[in-house]
Amino acid sequence: MPSSKTLMVAAGVGVACFVGYCIYFDRKRRNDPLYRQKVKQNREKQKKLKAAEDKEASKFPDFRDPEAMQQFLIREISLGEELVRSGDNQSAVKHFINALSVCGQPQQMLRMFQQALPPEVIQMIIEELPKLAKEGYPQSPGSETEGID
Repeated sequence: MPSSKTLMVAAGVGVACFVGYCIYFDRKRRNDPLYRQKVKQNREKQKKLKAAEDKEASKFPDFRDPEAMQQFLIREISLGEELVRSGDNQSAVKHFINALSVCGQPQQMLRMFQQALPPEVIQMIIEELPKLAKEGYPQSPGSETEGID
């Protein structure tokens, strides 16, 4: 069994190597003239990708296709649940509102949400419901005007 002195020396060498690497990396980062530009470009690219994914995910399906409606409903609910788990409640509420807007029985779905979601998310959904009608979201397959050419 190694002595405590040997372990302390090994730990000290390990810490010194780690600190040396940190100093080396920091100096390399600071001396790179394009570092900030690269970081900014990467952040902008990530923002654009996230915005494009959100926009793509929130496209409403054809209301005459029940299978597309069901897939959209399931996708919006699962995206909302995933966002709640990650802590992004505002984005989650948007997806839950999209799901409610295409659901045939929104009251029943809202009750299901109340049982499964945190109270603060439910409150945010309830606050968004009046805006839903004002913004003209589609309500359900039966609410769309059919037969008008």
